[in-house]
Amino acid sequence: MAGADDRAALLERIAALEGERAGLIRERDAAQAANEAKSRFLASVSHEIRSPLNSIYGYAQLLERSEGRDALRAAQVIRRSSEHLANLVEGLLDLSQVESGMMRLSRDTIRLPALLQQIADMFEPEARAKGLEFRLDRPERLPEFVRGDLKRLRQVLINLVANAVKFTDTGHVTLKLRYRSEMAIFEIADSGIGIAPDQLEHIFDPFARTVEGKGGDRIGVGLGLSITQALVRIMGGEIEVSSEPGEGTVFTVRMMLSQPMTPPADATPADVVTGYTGPRRTILVVDDDADQTAMVRSLLEPLGFDVATASSGDEAIDIANEDRPDLVFLDITMPGRSGWETAVLLRDRHGADLRIVMLSADAHDYTKGGDGDAANDMFVMKPFEFTNLLDVISTQLHLEWIGASPAAATKAGMTTDAGATVHPRLEEIEPLSRTGNVRALAALVDVLESDGVAPPLIDAMREKLDAFDLKGLAALARGERSGD
Repeated sequence: MAGADDRAALLERIAALEGERAGLIRERDAAQAANEAKSRFLASVSHEIRSPLNSIYGYAQLLERSEGRDALRAAQVIRRSSEHLANLVEGLLDLSQVESGMMRLSRDTIRLPALLQQIADMFEPEARAKGLEFRLDRPERLPEFVRGDLKRLRQVLINLVANAVKFTDTGHVTLKLRYRSEMAIFEIADSGIGIAPDQLEHIFDPFARTVEGKGGDRIGVGLGLSITQALVRIMGGEIEVSSEPGEGTVFTVRMMLSQPMTPPADATPADVVTGYTGPRRTILVVDDDADQTAMVRSLLEPLGFDVATASSGDEAIDIANEDRPDLVFLDITMPGRSGWETAVLLRDRHGADLRIVMLSADAHDYTKGGDGDAANDMFVMKPFEFTNLLDVISTQLHLEWIGASPAAATKAGMTTDAGATVHPRLEEIEPLSRTGNVRALAALVDVLESDGVAPPLIDAMREKLDAFDLKGLAALARGERSGD
């Protein structure tokens, strides 16, 4: 009897050991797969970084050797490569935040019709430049306001529409919305090259790519769709894709976008922002990079703000002591006193009425703020969209914007002689400049060139575009239309 018990115990022990061995094998295989995935990921990141860096480095050397010859071409390549690197960094940060659980959603008031029109205005010129029809399909009856994370929803739609335009050579791109019982269903459809079935199952993997297309002009970061899927899921939605090679692709996003009980008083107007109501406000921009402060100043001064600038924390403190601003945009990494140290001193001296927003590229220092403990009220990561910055200002200062429709804003400065020949697409530059859509502006300038607009004007426009002087670019177009 004892022998039988011993044998049973031995068999039980063997079974347990075999189970442990199987578990160890699974863990080993999982670890190996993770290491292989990590290696592929790092290799992809290395390639994504080295390619645009090589372009920037190479053209910088050519500029030195040629003493400025072909500077415009070099500036265009350097700008595009810089945009590529910025998109890569933003994508990696978004993935990192998703995986670490650090990404937090905002509860914003979204003007839904305005958001759709903004996306359409952003991509319609680019689509037209490729000979595509861009369609915006939305119900006539649509709630003016919904609640959600405006930045993330905009990012999802921009990623999907940008891909549709990029991978479509003929036909159309359609942005469609259906809304019922607070459920929003977005469809982004195109008549492009489509996605092969074997690629479709990996379409949301990081650095996954479909066929790049002719000319190699469809090379992207390879993070857009994986980030898009992650953002949709975090917002409680779902995303699906269907595609036929050679026929086109449809991405469908479903998510709840509830309506507020009462219309908000401080929501950003749907039209182009031209100013704000109430007393004149002062904003202090603190950054040791003069180009950064000049860029923010050029955005805010035309809207009626008094803009002061400082290149250090100590200078900012002195300016605030002499004439306290309503809002401070603070960089973090500066010579001497850091942005955080400056924020603490400003808060101690001027209290909660002074609004402090960190405007920085230091992602590792991200602190949302606004909780009563941190010195800052908000954190805006560089690079930023102008419209997002205006949203921040509206929230912090409780401003009501004054807006004019893009068409009205264009016509306001237009006094064309009856007999003058003015290219009709010049009027599209001003609204695009206001939204900061550099890519669409570059495509539009290319279209103007192909349509025979005078080379000196094209060269001047590209010079303004490469210097990111969008106000100057709009002024050039406005002057040309008015005959100045």
